[in-house]
Amino acid sequence: MRKPVRVRREGRADVLIEIDPGSAVPPYEQVRGQLAAMIGDGRLAVGTRLPPVRQFAAELGLAVNTVARAYRELEAAGLLETRGRHGTYVAPGRDDAVDRLQRAASRYADEAVRLGVPAERALALVRAALDAARPG
Repeated sequence: MRKPVRVRREGRADVLIEIDPGSAVPPYEQVRGQLAAMIGDGRLAVGTRLPPVRQFAAELGLAVNTVARAYRELEAAGLLETRGRHGTYVAPGRDDAVDRLQRAASRYADEAVRLGVPAERALALVRAALDAARPG
């Protein structure tokens, strides 16, 4: 059963996040992947403030560390920025190449899930492809 939760955005329609507890994809990855896809396709625009980690975790019915991990990974990828007590926002300064790569990554992740490939195996395949593509 999926539990839909809306990311509230000032002055705009809410964005739906769904967690499938029966999925082989870990919950933090479901959150990370859905937020990344929404950032990549513009549903979450630059400057959009995301819910605080504790609030979002409670709304999703997840542990605080689960949502915190998703936020950290998105921040490491340059998609989010944390402004201390002021909150977490969709980061500015993304470029078209990163946006296109994010969309490709989302499509890859969707296909991996559809095929039932575990997340660690799918990531290993990407790492191997990146290693093979590097000159040298």
